[in-house]
Amino acid sequence: MAHGDITHIEIPVTDLARATEFYQGLFGWEISAPPGFEDYPMWRAPNQISGGALMQRAEGFTQPRSFVEVDSIDDVLARASALGATVVQEKAEITPTSWWAAFTDADGNVVGLYEGTTDT
Repeated sequence: MAHGDITHIEIPVTDLARATEFYQGLFGWEISAPPGFEDYPMWRAPNQISGGALMQRAEGFTQPRSFVEVDSIDDVLARASALGATVVQEKAEITPTSWWAAFTDADGNVVGLYEGTTDT
């Protein structure tokens, strides 16, 4: 993936098992929870490029959230803030080689950021 590519989409759900069955049956997505992320089943579309995760619905997380691959979360958060965005999640580690963050744009859209790889 390159800087600016959509890399991941989280879908908020109320029942992970039901949602897993639904999306597997509807779109043929491969869905499984990686070790250490049992409450975060990840899906892969048949094209083996598109992907994301099912995530327990929570306050403030009621709509799907797209994640954009970036070269530097720190740089993008600083630029987003300068352009009027509000940081809602500071840079946080996923694995020792990958991080995420999120901001809200001027229209209230939450956009996730992803930096790194999922290789450990």
